[in-house]
Amino acid sequence: MLKMKKLLLLLCISSSCLAAEPSAERQTEIRALLQNSCSGCHGPELQGAMGPSLKPDALANKADDLLITTITNGRKGTAMPPWKSTFESDEITWLVSILKSGK
Repeated sequence: MLKMKKLLLLLCISSSCLAAEPSAERQTEIRALLQNSCSGCHGPELQGAMGPSLKPDALANKADDLLITTITNGRKGTAMPPWKSTFESDEITWLVSILKSGK
């Protein structure tokens, strides 16, 4: 049984099944939300304004888990709202990956 669990874990990691990528249509919707909603605080080019920069160089040293938690739950005491009712968890993971990669 233990060998099977290890094998499944290795297959999962090697096939990147830790997070599913949203459909192309949903990716377009998420990018539009990013531009229309997030840019209000993070700047029109996401360079930072009232909220911090979301450019890859600004996010490079930030742990993915921190960014995922921030997007999911917002930031208490700031203007950053929770997005858990708008995005599925795999969509938030995908969003963090595109922000960090600059794609």
